[in-house]
Amino acid sequence: MPQLSDFEGNWVLTRQILHSDGNKARFEGHACFALEGVGLHYRESGELVMPGGQSFHAERSYFWRAEGGQIAVAFEDGRPFHSFDPLSPAASHWCDPDDYRVSYDFDAWPKWRAIWRVQGPRKDYEMISDYVRSAGQP
Repeated sequence: MPQLSDFEGNWVLTRQILHSDGNKARFEGHACFALEGVGLHYRESGELVMPGGQSFHAERSYFWRAEGGQIAVAFEDGRPFHSFDPLSPAASHWCDPDDYRVSYDFDAWPKWRAIWRVQGPRKDYEMISDYVRSAGQP
């Protein structure tokens, strides 16, 4: 199973967002894990194509760090997001009134996947993100 340092580098990122009403969106871009302080700064950037076909540039950023045998993920402003054990890679995050649950799949490492299930009063979707090492990366 990967350790925090194994994520360092550049990744091709593709994402599907499957809404319970049948609408689908997709994201295509890149992600980079760069050393910063005691962990890795995660940045993703790409094009998000909405169900109606309109598209726009989208970005997000998190901080990943090792913490007691787990990987702790924080929002860009430092607030805790979730933590997971690479041997049992699942976690949840409550953002009132919405419930976010993630499972990571590292079985085909260095290809990996994050599957988020999000439910709340106005949210009901599954987001599947696939990561593949960029060419030239070990």
